[in-house]
Amino acid sequence: MPWLQVRLAISPEQAETYEDAFLEVGAVSVTFMDAEDQPIFEPELNTTPLWSHTHLLALFEGGTEAAAVLAHLELLTGSPLPEHHSEVIEDQDWERSWMDGFQPMRFGQRLWIVPSWHAAPEPDAVNLLLDPGLAFGTGTHPTTALCLEWLDGQDLKGCNVLDFGCGSGILAIAALLLGAKEAVGTDIDVQALEASRDNAGRNNIAEALFPLYLPQDLPPVQADVLVANILAGPLVSLAPQLSSLVKPGGRLALSGILAEQGEEVAGAYAQDFDLDPIANRDGWVRITGRRR
Repeated sequence: MPWLQVRLAISPEQAETYEDAFLEVGAVSVTFMDAEDQPIFEPELNTTPLWSHTHLLALFEGGTEAAAVLAHLELLTGSPLPEHHSEVIEDQDWERSWMDGFQPMRFGQRLWIVPSWHAAPEPDAVNLLLDPGLAFGTGTHPTTALCLEWLDGQDLKGCNVLDFGCGSGILAIAALLLGAKEAVGTDIDVQALEASRDNAGRNNIAEALFPLYLPQDLPPVQADVLVANILAGPLVSLAPQLSSLVKPGGRLALSGILAEQGEEVAGAYAQDFDLDPIANRDGWVRITGRRR
């Protein structure tokens, strides 16, 4: 079934007015998009910030007349519409389209991330079967890629690993497949823990080898290797806690950090770790080091 899509160029102050108006005239969905590739990172709690130049996209059932929608919007809002565009778009299987675009990816020398519905390109390699579901972490983002490549280059045999903010479980599961003895995962999102559990099962990893906890339930641990791919703010504020979770001589890998935030995050860990040069990819960085 085709759909009518109407796009409006709005300011943040206009968002609520036009969202309500579109829903009033029968839109089945309303979405806000960045009009100028302007990132928003780490919004304040309980806020939904918008970009200074925002596109509002409203979707209507096929057969809806664009002219009638636009005229009704002007009546509801009592003012001429901002810059706008309407078009008819064909329906498609969005889940299948996304799945077709998520292909196997190699990280380092040994490790492949393979979608669970795809055949492994190198059956004899270290293949991590992944279905990300609702949790962050597929390997497509530079921060995840930086962490996976670092893990591939480590000797993890016999190591205990802690994945702080485990998301889909991709880092902890990679560590186990690369030789770690045990990996502990923690995340504030129960859906992430469920996704990690599902992905562990998909890779034939016993629950005992990959225990999962909400942060408040995390037992006292000291890891040989700690990975945390979260955000710069939490990494700075949690530095004392995360440092204490690494054994003397243990290794640390942090990501989820913009390049301009790298020095601040590194500074929060410099007292306890001998840090390596910061690794950079596409404006994101990874910070690694060894606990003194």
